[in-house]
Amino acid sequence: MKSIEIKGLIREATGKTSTNSVRKHGNVPCVLYGGDEIIHFTASEIGFKDLVYTAAAHTVILDLGDKKKNAILQDIQFHPVSDKILHADFYELHDDKPVTMDIPVELSGSAPGVLNSGGILTRNKRKLRVKALPGNLPDSLNVDISELELGDKFYTSELESDDYELLHPDNTVVCQVRTSRASMSLPEDDEGVEGEEGVEGAEGIEGAEGKAAESADGKSEAPKEESQDSKE
Repeated sequence: MKSIEIKGLIREATGKTSTNSVRKHGNVPCVLYGGDEIIHFTASEIGFKDLVYTAAAHTVILDLGDKKKNAILQDIQFHPVSDKILHADFYELHDDKPVTMDIPVELSGSAPGVLNSGGILTRNKRKLRVKALPGNLPDSLNVDISELELGDKFYTSELESDDYELLHPDNTVVCQVRTSRASMSLPEDDEGVEGEEGVEGAEGIEGAEGKAAESADGKSEAPKEESQDSKE
């Protein structure tokens, strides 16, 4: 997995006043857990750009002056209005200890159910929680959708690996090809309805023509009888 380096400074004071001062100067109060000791430090908010504002997953190299620590971002807090970063928690990595991370899901291929049947591809999970040793953490989880027909689903059980553990039930749907309104049709029923309407329409027309003919005959015979009476 790719790493991003963030430079920080060890904090001596950790009170509320000190924390507010750190934020006023455009820095973020941070804490590193998981090591021999808990380390409080500050880092520039700009340094979080490539770590936070991306869909990719990264480990972090914390450059704290006289020491460097490999870690992952465990938690981050944002201001509800300004969206500025208020606080960040990191967890130190150890080669022999598994860690948990949210890994992005990437789709590859084209689903026949979409291309040929007019279905809609729905992504149920854009990230999946993975537990693994730091050296086995994947950059992403690839899902091949080239065999998904209309109505098919891709489950987390199809992503099983010896390198990591997925912390989701096996029947969790990652993505699926759903039926769209355009692809929903019942040709046999439609033909049956159209046929019945056609017969009824034909009978109606024939009946109308017959009545028109009878009416025409009646009108044509009446004048003839009146003309004969008048001649007599």
